Amino acid sequence: MKSYEIERKFLVKALPENLDSFPSSQIEQGYLCTEPVVRIRRQDEEYWLTYKSKGLMVREEYNLPLTGEAYEHLKSKTDGKLISKQRYRIPYQGYMIELDLFSSPLPDLILAEVEFPSEEEALQFRKPDWFGDDVTSSPEYHNSNLSKL
Repeated sequence: MKSYEIERKFLVKALPENLDSFPSSQIEQGYLCTEPVVRIRRQDEEYWLTYKSKGLMVREEYNLPLTGEAYEHLKSKTDGKLISKQRYRIPYQGYMIELDLFSSPLPDLILAEVEFPSEEEALQFRKPDWFGDDVTSSPEYHNSNLSKL
């Protein structure tokens, strides 16, 4: 399914209170290609193949479902390191914050992403106090680049 992803990404300076009260998923993902981005992902018991176009805040995105068997087959073909993270979904001012606590490749990295319906809303977003620097325009925080570490 084709869609456009409009998101901002932030470092996190402190975890929100009651983090365990929010729903979470375990994610593992690897990259078959990083230019353009072609990714496989296991999120709990769902499997996806994703293509993402170039871009920082706005990118075209296609998601195709995979079977667990197809995921395992493609996993052996990934370049770089597999990324593992726990993702929490936290509602905030009508948006959904996806808070990622990485276990691999950078176990101390914590990133928050927020998706928006328009660029205007993305640019007007007021981040919560526990967010740190906006790293939306920093390609080194793209998961495809993290997989190369």
